[in-house]
Amino acid sequence: MERFRTIRDMIAYRAEKAPSNDALEYEQDGIVRYVSYSELLYLVDRRAEKLKNSEGSTIGILSDGSYACVLEILSALTAGKRIVMLDENLDDDNLKALISYTDCDSLWSSDEELIEDLRDSLVTSIYGNGGDILFFTSGTIERSKAVVLTEESLLSSAYNGSYILPLTPDDVLLCMLPLGHVFGFVCGLLWGLSCGAAVALGRGPRYYAADCSFFKPTAVSLVPMLLGFLLKSGAFNPELRIILIGAGDCSDELINAAKTLGKQVCFGYGLTETSSGVALSVSEDPRAMAVCPDFRIMIASDGEILIEGAPCMMKGYYKMPEATNAVLKDGVLTSGDLGYMDEDGKLHITGRKKEMLVLSDGTKIFLPEYEKECRTALGEDDLCIFKKDEDICIAVCPNVEVSEKDVLEKLRDVIFRRPRGQQIRKVIIRNTPLPRTVSGKIKRWELEKEL
Repeated sequence: MERFRTIRDMIAYRAEKAPSNDALEYEQDGIVRYVSYSELLYLVDRRAEKLKNSEGSTIGILSDGSYACVLEILSALTAGKRIVMLDENLDDDNLKALISYTDCDSLWSSDEELIEDLRDSLVTSIYGNGGDILFFTSGTIERSKAVVLTEESLLSSAYNGSYILPLTPDDVLLCMLPLGHVFGFVCGLLWGLSCGAAVALGRGPRYYAADCSFFKPTAVSLVPMLLGFLLKSGAFNPELRIILIGAGDCSDELINAAKTLGKQVCFGYGLTETSSGVALSVSEDPRAMAVCPDFRIMIASDGEILIEGAPCMMKGYYKMPEATNAVLKDGVLTSGDLGYMDEDGKLHITGRKKEMLVLSDGTKIFLPEYEKECRTALGEDDLCIFKKDEDICIAVCPNVEVSEKDVLEKLRDVIFRRPRGQQIRKVIIRNTPLPRTVSGKIKRWELEKEL
């Protein structure tokens, strides 16, 4: 495996070694179009020259995963621009706040009307560090942080994954995940390009069930919820040999169902702050993960996973030095996750220390914020939100006798302000107070075990 410091170095290397090999595949007019590595290098260089001569330093990319979007990202980085990866599915108010916060002075989107709607949120051009890429952590909007990564850190992450789970130039990696999230960007795009494989750009949620048969990939990276949907749809093609799962906990049932199809099922662990993958499983036990070459894992006395790995580590949270210093000290990141190392040196994840729920689609829910809204609506203090199986639940020890129906009715507005996957589905009425630590914090792990 080769290491690369810049996106252009990676593409140029592959263009020299195998110029006619496919780099990207995408759909146009109902058929698959192909772009070779030599063609991609030419297109990136040509677009980068135009961007170098354009005003502005920071481009907000409203990523839709299309061929045009990927070309713009690669070209903007080659031109020395700073990029902010934005979720085009957010509402305008939230997008404007994020655009202003990250000092975007220009925007890219395939939707010209959307750009016009958001233009008044752009800032006056300021100098931005070329090669920086900002990804937002996937919590609620109020708690999301912009994580400052670099071309080099992301390419180092791709190298780490490729070292443990290499692809070949004969492979086709299907990119189905949003490029606005670091797992999708690294494991859906850079993993393939760094190995000299072809990356097939999926056509979006509407085509999830059809894209495998359309592109005939040999590898795909998925979040657990998407894996479940594709299994249920019978969507996997015979040529597919590797399924990489990440960004959330995956049930044994889904893992075993994929294995039954004769696929190699691998599980990855990583964070936005580490440019994605830290550990990866390639053995029969998907939960026993080998630590990637650039990382060193330590387990704190309370079981928290501590991560050291300078090549892949974030620069910090944008405009949030205190938040950065709280989690990153002397090059060591406190992950907020709990785990242990087995006798073979493999990492196992056992839970989360942070007060956050990770859903099967990779979305994170900041619990204190959600619970504060519920306390206000219910007029009750002793409550806790947690996940049981795939349902979001709330446990309440009320001051007066109430029914589950009463609780749901009072929480109606709180519940329906959130996306469907984050809505409370079950209510548990308790006759005894919720278990707490000496300092008054709810023992979520104890409550979940009890229930």
